[in-house]
Amino acid sequence: MYKKYYSIIIFFFILVLTVFVYWTGLQGNFLFDDYPNLQDLGTYGVIDSWDKVRNFISNGFSGPTGRPISLLSFLIDANTWPASPYSFKYTNLMIHLLNGVLLYWAILLLLKNYNYKESKSIWIALVASAIWLLHPYFVSTTLYVVQRMAQLATLFSLVGIVGYLKCRLSIPFRPVRAYIGMVFFLGLGTVFATYSKENGALLPFLILVIEFCNPNKMNRPIWQWRAFFLWLPSIAILVVLSKYITFAEDPWPNRNFNMIERLYSESRILCEYLFNLLIPQVELRGLYQDAFIVSKSIFNPITTLYSIVFLLALLFLALFFKKRYPLFALGILFFLTAHLMESTVIGLELYFEHRNYLAAIFLFLPIVSGLALLKDRIDARLVNLIVIFILGGLSFFTYERAKLWGNTPALELYWAQNSPNSPRAQSSIAGMLFDQGRVLEANLFLETAIQRMPESALLNMRLLLQKVYSDIATEQDFTITSQMLRKQPFDAQAVQALRNLVEYITEQHKTQHYGQWTLQLINELETNNEYKNYPVFQRLMPYLKAKIYLEQGNVEKSLKYYSDAIILYNDVEAGMMMVSELATHGNMKEALVLLNTVETIYKKQEISTLKRSSKEYDFEIGRIRVILEDQLNEHKS
Repeated sequence: MYKKYYSIIIFFFILVLTVFVYWTGLQGNFLFDDYPNLQDLGTYGVIDSWDKVRNFISNGFSGPTGRPISLLSFLIDANTWPASPYSFKYTNLMIHLLNGVLLYWAILLLLKNYNYKESKSIWIALVASAIWLLHPYFVSTTLYVVQRMAQLATLFSLVGIVGYLKCRLSIPFRPVRAYIGMVFFLGLGTVFATYSKENGALLPFLILVIEFCNPNKMNRPIWQWRAFFLWLPSIAILVVLSKYITFAEDPWPNRNFNMIERLYSESRILCEYLFNLLIPQVELRGLYQDAFIVSKSIFNPITTLYSIVFLLALLFLALFFKKRYPLFALGILFFLTAHLMESTVIGLELYFEHRNYLAAIFLFLPIVSGLALLKDRIDARLVNLIVIFILGGLSFFTYERAKLWGNTPALELYWAQNSPNSPRAQSSIAGMLFDQGRVLEANLFLETAIQRMPESALLNMRLLLQKVYSDIATEQDFTITSQMLRKQPFDAQAVQALRNLVEYITEQHKTQHYGQWTLQLINELETNNEYKNYPVFQRLMPYLKAKIYLEQGNVEKSLKYYSDAIILYNDVEAGMMMVSELATHGNMKEALVLLNTVETIYKKQEISTLKRSSKEYDFEIGRIRVILEDQLNEHKS
């Protein structure tokens, strides 16, 4: 009885150990992209009805699908905003454990399909899934709340793989049921994984890799089935990706690289991923990856050439030794295939650790299968001791990394100090110094950083913001900032900093001092070719002008720019906020005029783009209209 459940007991211990090493990290706060992705939880007050749920999950912006499955999962933890990060991180940890269980099951079924002996399969599955569960590289996926999207894409991909492999075993006995089950799990896994995160659409391709590497040619799905359900979707993915191929000099103005440079750079990044997966470390650069040196050619830097040669050699070895070492081939080919969407021709940011969460699920199989072979040649207890040493080291690194992630200020400072050429990192350090009251030191720090990175609009705007916050900014500071922005490439964070500037001077009633200088800065940017063609910039600028003029008491100009902004936003939710701002300042007549414009836009707006139900908007517009008219009548009487 003990032997029968031995592996289950060991695996349960691994799960408990995973919880233990991660637990301290649950105390950390939200980070970076958590805020824009979760703040819509508060758009609807409290999400307590199906209409609100539907509106929340259908208004995602992180990718073409909107990722509704991932957004729906956030409602497990909170139905309003702000919210506590603990619950979100706890749920992420539970998903990580579930993924580990599914991975264990998937490897067992994989090895059974590959015709491995059961005793060896259990040992390999146990150790390989334990390495993946305890690996410190995945702390940044598990404890970064918004990366639940990557976790869920992995979860549903694993569900698809497990279901597919389980049904595949039934082909000799119940072929009809087997094929129906394979189609069901392949389709279910792909749909749910894709609507969690778009790289879930790679599932048919990943299962095709599993089939390709299978040394056991007995009881394979018939070629017609494989062609229709595996080859065809895989080719479709390649066709879709081919549409992103561009040889333009500047295809993505918000990026500092073109497609060729991205492909060159990704070769180095993939090698770095592999190095960090095989040689674990406690913490690296974290989320400050904007300082990564872009490969400008195959020789610049020279490591680009080395990386391309290394990856091609890996690919060749995987194909050449596929029959002899199928798990080695699977680990490499699965890893490369899983990176097809995020690490090739689409103009995403270059580097993110979470891209390896799914890609690495089978990466440790070659190592563990090698250890399993070693058990046949030397004392098995020595091999088990090696495994304990590996898992112990991984657990220690993961515990230390999770502990750092549990202290968000220390984590951000660590990242910033280890990324001296990252504008985001240097802006973060300056912000910490400023928050500690070390204003002059913070400003000097930024001035030094700008000398090193004169192309950074973020640092430029951050320095101006700090001077305004401390009430020492002069007209010359605004002029210098404007002149530098003319030479600097577009930066969405600089646009956000400009918004922060306007919100600060209007909320703190400092428009008489800084209002005109800020308006001049906005006007200069509107003629800047680096900025003026971006829709987000085009619609934001009239809104910011309207806020300044409103605070200055120039209601006529304020109404004009609010009206311009509403037309550009083309969104009733944004319009209602602008009406509220006008009314809050006592301008009922102008607010009523603006409300009429908002209502006109609302009636033309696609229902699918509404953040609340039509019923709510109808009621709210009518209610506000009555209030504004009553206020106007009171003033007249």
